Amino acid sequence: MYFAPRFCIMTDFDDMRNVLARIQALENKIGRQVFQLKGLMSVTQAINENVGAVDLFEMLGRYLNFEMQISRFSLLFKEGNEWKIVSTLGANNSFFDSEILSPIMATHGTGTRKLQQGKHEFIDQFEYGLQVMHKNTPLAYLFMAGFKQTDDVVAQLDFVTAVTNVVAVAIENKRMFKEQFNQRIFNREVELAAEIQKALVPRRLPQCDAYEMSSIYKPHFAVGGDYYDVVEFSDGKVAFCIADITGKGVSAALLMANFQATFHALVPRRPTLEEIVNEMNAAVHRVTDGDRFITLFLGKYDVDTRTLHYVNAGHTPPFLIMGGEVVRLKNGTTVLGWLPELPFLEIGGVCLTGEALLFTYTDGLTDVRNDKGEDFSDEILLEFLKEHAHLPAKIINEKLLLFVDRFKGDEPYPDDITVLSCRVF
Repeated sequence: MYFAPRFCIMTDFDDMRNVLARIQALENKIGRQVFQLKGLMSVTQAINENVGAVDLFEMLGRYLNFEMQISRFSLLFKEGNEWKIVSTLGANNSFFDSEILSPIMATHGTGTRKLQQGKHEFIDQFEYGLQVMHKNTPLAYLFMAGFKQTDDVVAQLDFVTAVTNVVAVAIENKRMFKEQFNQRIFNREVELAAEIQKALVPRRLPQCDAYEMSSIYKPHFAVGGDYYDVVEFSDGKVAFCIADITGKGVSAALLMANFQATFHALVPRRPTLEEIVNEMNAAVHRVTDGDRFITLFLGKYDVDTRTLHYVNAGHTPPFLIMGGEVVRLKNGTTVLGWLPELPFLEIGGVCLTGEALLFTYTDGLTDVRNDKGEDFSDEILLEFLKEHAHLPAKIINEKLLLFVDRFKGDEPYPDDITVLSCRVF
């Protein structure tokens, strides 16, 4: 009888066991990858369903712990200008210092890399670091250690990199969308404020045999803080004002609307200048509680008596040019809204015995600079006005704009510019 050698039978069994072990290992690997892919799909579905950032961070943390079987990690995301740990497990985050991220990860690049030890106590807790980038800007950092499945760490890191990138980019897209949405809302608010502001200033200025008026109104941005107004009366008198409101934008437009409403509620009742200024000061202080203020020049001109009465409440003093003489109109009080009651008030008065030019303006005009750093000063403005005082008010303003544009060259306007000029015949 013939017997096969025993070692041949044993070799066949060993080979079979090895094949079965490889098949089992492959099945386990495929099973883990299927499990990981399902987790990735769950995260992707959550993104498509517009799940919030906090929930996405929580899902990513569970994915790293359960699907990827990572026992220690810290996920960092930027909120505003500050890096914060948004998901963590098994790490001592008391060592964390956002200042270490830039120097340690600066040369790291994208993807997952082995971390160098001895750099920092926080970093030394981890084996791998992932930096998610958008263009040249880091979006997120993920530090990891304690992989339970060590047979194919590279494959695990690829999965981790993929899902972390998906979550980080999704959250960044949400942030950018929200930012763009808020910007659109803000732009619309600014447009509405500009429309409101445009409606507040008079569309037509009075022209008659006794006087003529013209204006320049150039907000620095879409919405400015300057204001002017004119109210005519049937008996030949006229009240007018020019004001500079602290601040810009929508808040300045709202304060301007309140100021305009107060002005138009008071002036038609024909109170004295003292009463108007005191009531307007109280109204501004009620709205701002002293946090903001308004400079104001308020005047009343009587055609019959040719008398100009005025109050200057902390405003740039207007020029009055008459018969070759120049007067700065300074009498008045302090700015409106700063104090609940004005500490002093002096009414100014001038009799216009001949033709005169009254030129009122906000300080944005004399804040203009050229490329040599020279200001468009009161002295330059006065020389211009002396030379052109005989011209119609509209022509004076048109020539002034051309003159200022030539003076500043390519330099931008630094502030709102408002002018209200009046020629008295």
